[in-house]
Amino acid sequence: MVYVGKFCVKHPPRKPLFMLIQTGVSCKWAIDSQHFLMEYFDIIRDSPSQIYHSALPFSPSSSWLHECYSRELSQEVKVVKGLPAEWGTCFRTVVLDSYPCTLACWKDTIAVGLQSQNICILDGITGSQAAVLSGHTGWVRSLTFSSDGASLVSGSYDKTIKLWDVQTGGVIKTFHGHTNTVYSVSISVDCNMIASGSGDGTIRLWNIQTKECHCIMEQQEEVRCVSFSPTNTQHLISTFGNKVQQWNINGQKINPTHDGFHVEFSLDGVQYVSCQGAAVVVRSSDSGVAVTKFYVASNETKHCCFSPDGRLVAVSAGSTLYIWDITSSDPHLVQTFIGHTNEITSLQFSSPSFIVSSSYDQSVKSWQIVTTSTDPVVTGQNSIPLTSAPIKSTSLQVKDEISISSDSDGVVRTWDLLTGICKATFQTPAKDPCWSDVQLINSRLVFVWRADEKIFIWDVEKGKLLQEVNGLGRSPEDGGVGDVRLSGDKYVEDIKISGDGSKVFCLNWSSIQAWSIHTGEVVGEVRHGLEYGESLFVGGSSVWIYSPLEEPLGWDFGTPGSPPVQSFDMPLLHLDDTKLWDTSLSRAKDTVTGNVVFQLAGRFAKPADVQLGSGYLVAHYRSGEMLILDFNHIPL
Repeated sequence: MVYVGKFCVKHPPRKPLFMLIQTGVSCKWAIDSQHFLMEYFDIIRDSPSQIYHSALPFSPSSSWLHECYSRELSQEVKVVKGLPAEWGTCFRTVVLDSYPCTLACWKDTIAVGLQSQNICILDGITGSQAAVLSGHTGWVRSLTFSSDGASLVSGSYDKTIKLWDVQTGGVIKTFHGHTNTVYSVSISVDCNMIASGSGDGTIRLWNIQTKECHCIMEQQEEVRCVSFSPTNTQHLISTFGNKVQQWNINGQKINPTHDGFHVEFSLDGVQYVSCQGAAVVVRSSDSGVAVTKFYVASNETKHCCFSPDGRLVAVSAGSTLYIWDITSSDPHLVQTFIGHTNEITSLQFSSPSFIVSSSYDQSVKSWQIVTTSTDPVVTGQNSIPLTSAPIKSTSLQVKDEISISSDSDGVVRTWDLLTGICKATFQTPAKDPCWSDVQLINSRLVFVWRADEKIFIWDVEKGKLLQEVNGLGRSPEDGGVGDVRLSGDKYVEDIKISGDGSKVFCLNWSSIQAWSIHTGEVVGEVRHGLEYGESLFVGGSSVWIYSPLEEPLGWDFGTPGSPPVQSFDMPLLHLDDTKLWDTSLSRAKDTVTGNVVFQLAGRFAKPADVQLGSGYLVAHYRSGEMLILDFNHIPL
C-alpha cells in the first residue's frame, strides 16, 4: 500500500482528504486524485484551508471526488454553471506574472522566458516555481537546454546570449555581437558551440570556451529560428523571412531553400519539420526531400515540433494546439487542444505522451496526449465554448435571480442563478464592443456598450436605441468641448451601469464619469488619482474602484446637482486583485477582517472579468465559458 497524501483542514466535521492506494492497481481514486493534485497544486500548497472552497467544488461531476464530497460541498460553494463533466486533457496550468515568450524542457524541468526579462524555472510535475534567473535587460525570446541538462542558453531583446548554470542559477558567460534582438539560440550536442539567429539578419556561431564568434552568416532578412542537428555537430538549419536553409558550421549552404516560417529537427536528426501558412511539411535532413505533408485548419501556424519518438508532430495556430500522427503515409489528426485564450508563443514535448505550451494569456499548460483515440478531433473539457462567440461582459442581479451576459456578436443572454440555464436570448447591433454592461432596469433590459468614441444605450427587449452619448471622455468642465482623449480602447478601463439604473459609469485613467441613461448628459465626475484603476463595482448610486496596488475607493453619485461624495459603505465581500494587466488571481475577501474567503484556481484562475455580490460570483472567460458560484453558506 502507498500513502498518497493528507491535507489538514480547520473544519473537523468534514471528511479528511486522504486515501490509500494499492500499488499497480488502476483505480478511479488514483486517477481523480492525480488530476486534482496537478490542477490545484498551488491552492493545496499555499492555502490548504481553501481546498474545500477553491478546489474540490470544481472537480468534475463524474469524478470520485465529487461523489465523495458532494454533500459537504453542497453546503458551501455550489458551482451553478461551469462545472465540467470530466477531467480535461490539460493536465496542469501554471499562471505566470508576466507574458511567456518562449519555453524549453529537459526531463521534468521547464524553463520559461518572460517579457519581464527573467527566466522562470518550473517543476514539470507540480508546476511549482523552482527558481528565477535574472540578468537580461530585455524580453527573453529564446531558450534551449544543453544535451545533459546542466546548462541553459538564452537569447534576448537586449541583443545578448547568456549561458546559465541550471544548478546554481548563475550566468556562466554572456556573448555580445548582435546588433538587434536575438530571436533564436541553439547549443550543439557536444556542448562546444552556440548558434544564434537575430533581427540583424545574421546567424552567428560562438565557441563556448573562448566566447569568440566562429562564423557569421549574412542573410537578407531577420533570422527567426536556428537549430543545431541533435546528432551532427557540423549541421544546422535556420529560417530567414519565410525560407528554410540548411548549413554547415563553416557557413556553407546545404540543399536548396524551402518555404517555412518555423523549423525543428526530430530527436534522431533524420528529419525536420517546418510550417508555413496552413501547410506543415516533414523533410529528410540529408536530401531536403519532402517525406510527408499535411494541412492544419488554420492559416496561422507559428510553431511545430516532433515528439521524442518521432511519431507525432505538434503544431500551434493562434491559441490552438494540434497533434498529428505521421507514422503512416497518410498523416492524421490525433488531438486538438483548446484551452489557451491567447496566441501560443512556444511548445515542446516533455515526453512522448505530454506536451507543454506557453501563451500570451500568461499561462504554461501541460497536455496529456491520448494517441489511441479514434476521434479525429478530441477537444479538452477545459474550454468547451458555451456561447457562439467570446463573452465580453457579465452582470449579476441577485434580486432578480439572474445573470446577464453579452458576447462579441452583440448577443445578450439571461441565465438563471439557481440552475445555470439560459432563460432568454436577444440580438443587439453591438459588434465586438470595446467595453459593455447590461442590466435589468424596471423590468427592462438595458445594454450599454462603447464603440467609436461613443456610448450606446440600447433597450434589449424592444430592440431600440435609447441614447447615443457623444464626447466620451471629455470633461464636464469644458462643456464637452476639447480633445477626445479616449480614442480606440486605449484609455477606457471599464463601463458599468449603476445599481439604480439611472447612470452609466465610465472609468478612465484619471477619472470616473457618470452619464445619465435618460438624457445622455454628464451628471458627475471624480478624479480617482490611482496609478492603476482596473475594475468598477456598483451598488445603487455608489461606485467603487478597485486597484491591485491600492485600497478600494468609493463615491456616492446619488444627490442630483451635487458633486459625488466619498463613500465608505463597502460591501461585506469584495474582489481583491481582480486584474493587473491580466496577471493577478481573483480572490474574494472579507471587507472587515481582510481574510480571503476563496479564490479562483486551476483552469478558472484567469477570468476576463468577475462580478461579485450577495453570495454569488459570476465570471466569464475568453474561451466563451461562464462560471456561476453560489457561496452563501461559506462561514465568514
